[in-house]
Amino acid sequence: MKKIQKSIHPDDDLHYQKMGLAKDRVELWEDGARVDGSKGTYEWWYYDSHYPDGTILVIFLFSKNPISVNGPIQPMSTMELTLPDGTKFSEQVNATLAESHYAKEQCDVRVGDCWCKGDLKHYDVVFKGKTMSAKLSLDGTIPAWRSQTGSIFFGDNEEHYFAWLPAIPEGKAVADVTYDGGKELHLEGSGYHDHNWGNVSMLSLMHHWYWGRAKIGDYKVISSWITAGKKYGYKDHDVFMIAKGGEILGDNSNHTLKFKPEGRYIDEQTGKPVYKKVIYEYVTEKGEEYRIIYDRHGDINKTCFVDVLPKPLGALAKLIGFDGGYLRFEGTATIEKIEDGKIVECVSDPAVWELMYFGHACADEEYRAKNND
Repeated sequence: MKKIQKSIHPDDDLHYQKMGLAKDRVELWEDGARVDGSKGTYEWWYYDSHYPDGTILVIFLFSKNPISVNGPIQPMSTMELTLPDGTKFSEQVNATLAESHYAKEQCDVRVGDCWCKGDLKHYDVVFKGKTMSAKLSLDGTIPAWRSQTGSIFFGDNEEHYFAWLPAIPEGKAVADVTYDGGKELHLEGSGYHDHNWGNVSMLSLMHHWYWGRAKIGDYKVISSWITAGKKYGYKDHDVFMIAKGGEILGDNSNHTLKFKPEGRYIDEQTGKPVYKKVIYEYVTEKGEEYRIIYDRHGDINKTCFVDVLPKPLGALAKLIGFDGGYLRFEGTATIEKIEDGKIVECVSDPAVWELMYFGHACADEEYRAKNND
């Protein structure tokens, strides 16, 4: 058996110092460009906003196509509008490097006529395509936050990493949208912005992850349970934040988070093991105990990656046995506050969460069973 390599989600003083980070705050430059576009690197800035009538607006700005991280910089931006009845409109804009800009000092990104700029508190985002356009403003109601140092490192020399910064965990969103031949919408609701980057394809690092964020009454939760790939012994890493009103109550830096999924089944289309309920149990530094439950009612999206890749890549993926998949669920998120073993507060709201699968189905379970993990 090959030696298992290290994977860590550090929060020690040495890593903060090496990375130039402050433990108690996020700084402006952290939402600026963090990689140089060289082979293996990728980066994107993500914005989504949800509105009371059920409309959802999602905008990305990328440094390169996320499935072609070994290639050169390929600036692109995408927009997807989902109407209350489920109808979707989407467009992709591609630009040359000369038509694009990625600032290091702060979030200031341009891809052709699409751009975003912000200062961790307020962001302006513009998408301009041939068939769709949007102008979005986003004002944070919860401070910018990162999970520990924001990076998970892989390899005995920590040579590879995946990084994530929720610059606006929750904010007030106002958008003006044009779509479908000139139809217009003015929208006011809630929004979110994060920033991801890394120096090697996620396919080579991770087996799968659950990711979700939910607004539950006055609470806001960001939650992720990430399982590393076989090379790293399928080690689990947590990302978690809970806030109420505009105050962050706690996060995974105190290492009390527990992941307790229930109701396992195999999804017929993707062949992936899925849980009907995804449960996180957490205790704040003040001793406040919470349970967050994502209860699946149905599926929004099921995708087998080999079916959406370009034909040559799809054929190659099948040949080498790659069977990655993505599932997006809809249901109810419930938060319970517990005192002396009793539920003293219980709030529920609709929520959406996802399961991203890069590795072979059940391989991690087989490994854990064999190694009594």
